[in-house]
Amino acid sequence: MSDTKSSAEETWRRTTVTDDRSGFRLDRFLADTNIDMSRSRLRQLLDAGAVTRGGETIRDANHRVKPGETYEIELPRAAPAAPEGQDIPLTVVYEDKDLIVVDKPAGLVVHPAAGNPDGTLVNALIAHCGDSLSGVGGVARPGIVHRLDKDTSGLLVAAKNERAMASLAKQFSNHTIERAYNAVVWGSPRLGEGIIDTQIGRNPYDRKRMGVLRVGGKDARTRYRVVEGFGAPERPFASLLECRLETGRTHQIRVHLTHLGHPLIGDASYGRARQAPRPKTAA
Repeated sequence: MSDTKSSAEETWRRTTVTDDRSGFRLDRFLADTNIDMSRSRLRQLLDAGAVTRGGETIRDANHRVKPGETYEIELPRAAPAAPEGQDIPLTVVYEDKDLIVVDKPAGLVVHPAAGNPDGTLVNALIAHCGDSLSGVGGVARPGIVHRLDKDTSGLLVAAKNERAMASLAKQFSNHTIERAYNAVVWGSPRLGEGIIDTQIGRNPYDRKRMGVLRVGGKDARTRYRVVEGFGAPERPFASLLECRLETGRTHQIRVHLTHLGHPLIGDASYGRARQAPRPKTAA
């Protein structure tokens, strides 16, 4: 049983232990009783002394709960996000109280960083979502579970609260969410479909780029399928591929397709300076 009371400054939750949860660890019990935050966030609150039982502060996440005990959790209002909201047009594909799915255009950076301190998708989401952001990690910001490169367009899902963030992160980790991308590459793979299974890490000769490594990288798997070839049927100068990610490494598709010998057309970092053949015209 639980109830929630909010004030202008903070929110608190009161939860009572039922017989079926007797002996649970405190952090698991709180996470399982509709407290909208991840277990790591709950541990932060425990460490901060925000969880009490009958006025006694409980800080031990391993504490075993007993039936009839009532715990109160003080939840400070989410702090304003360091990035400010900016009125940047968004194409919203789906939205509810827990998450939002947007169609990110090419050219839009996802996260603020040194080279792009503002004008990012995060800035746009903060402005668009407003008060519906209950906070991720105690900050009123969207939870970005996966990313798209600046020059990549496509659907991107973001969480509005701790529980949605934890659920989406788990689904991505367990590969129960499928991601499919279309890629136009130079040439055409000899096999119509296949799996690229390598390790990816920082290029030892250029730290700004990623590369396929024999050792020391992270496992990366990409499934690809040739959808259409362009040019002569026996030797297309370019192809449209469908790529499905089984992992989510930085620049994974770009690195893997370059490793395959068919880099993305127009990729200045991993591609090749080539031009498409001119169409033949009648004399």
